Amino acid sequence: MSHLKFIKHDSVEGVATLTLDRPKHNVLNIEMMNELNGQLETLANDGALKCVILAANGPSWCAGVEVADHKPEMVDGMIATFNGIFERVHRMAVPTIAAVHGACLGGGMEVAMACDIIVASPKAVFGQPEIKLGFFPPYAAIRLPQLVGPARAVEICTTGRRYKAEAAHRMGLVAHLSGEENFAETLDSVVGEIKACSPLIIRLNKRAVTAHLGLGFKQALSNVSDLFLNTLMKTEDTLEGIKSFEEKRRPLWKNR
Repeated sequence: MSHLKFIKHDSVEGVATLTLDRPKHNVLNIEMMNELNGQLETLANDGALKCVILAANGPSWCAGVEVADHKPEMVDGMIATFNGIFERVHRMAVPTIAAVHGACLGGGMEVAMACDIIVASPKAVFGQPEIKLGFFPPYAAIRLPQLVGPARAVEICTTGRRYKAEAAHRMGLVAHLSGEENFAETLDSVVGEIKACSPLIIRLNKRAVTAHLGLGFKQALSNVSDLFLNTLMKTEDTLEGIKSFEEKRRPLWKNR
């Protein structure tokens, strides 16, 4: 992927890692966002994919979106390109993991919270400082209430406060907080559990959760039962899972 200027792409055993690479703070400009969108689009068509990791090089994970790209003559294009990231992450059929090791602020925090799982090092710092520049964070206004509740979301957006990783973990924004020296091991542990499973069954599990959000209970239960009986139970991998359990051996997934 040598043609990419700001994003590195590495795929091993069904795990794709997209690394933000615009040191030292990985501030997102339109070109970088276009590259990220292109890579997410490519991954969406990978049937062997098991999960996607968003990582970053440098002392910061991502310190936000280029302030120059917020100028009135550029802001329409910037928001459209930026929203493309959220749309693609939300459509991703497999789990997405943000591996956050440093400053994760503004638009950077928005990209991290778009992921299903945030794994953070103790040195990670989170915040939506847009208010200090006279803005609000559009995606965070939608997503934060789902993760931390409306009252905490209002606090985060209206104070612009920075939160250490431990505080972000307590409020439910961060799923896994690593120790000082074992960030890689914590990430590997989460990824390893996902990686051991069938790509097809991973997708069906995520779909079972996301496809029924916002539906009434009766309709959601009916739909998810239909997915279980008429899709899941027709897969070879579910039958292999049953068989391997009975035979006390590891399953041999076929991804079908």
